[in-house]
Amino acid sequence: MERWHLPSIDVSGKREPRVLFSRPECRAVLLDLQEGEEMGDHRVHERTIVEVVSGRLEVTVDGDSVECDSGTLLAFEPGETRRVLALTPARIVLLLTPWPGDGHFRAGESTDSERMPANAIAQPLR
Repeated sequence: MERWHLPSIDVSGKREPRVLFSRPECRAVLLDLQEGEEMGDHRVHERTIVEVVSGRLEVTVDGDSVECDSGTLLAFEPGETRRVLALTPARIVLLLTPWPGDGHFRAGESTDSERMPANAIAQPLR
């Protein structure tokens, strides 16, 4: 078993994703957003589950916006376009499944699903 206490992981002060774990079934990423920071229209190849750990976000899909505060869980289909705006400083955890989704990597890139970016790792609790 591996475990993390999401509120205790150091805040970087800038949007800098931290990969918690990466397996073929799922990759977990912790992300901090400052108030007013926006992830413009984007989409990924994986099904994405987002948990708002702290703060408040505005999430827009197909022109419909909802406000989401801590404790909110969102589920997006692969390829679904969304926009995320931090209404307050916010921390979210993203679960991307399966990892990597079809088409995620370009030809010639490593497709190792367990490869961890050296500068993005938040170690589990001991």
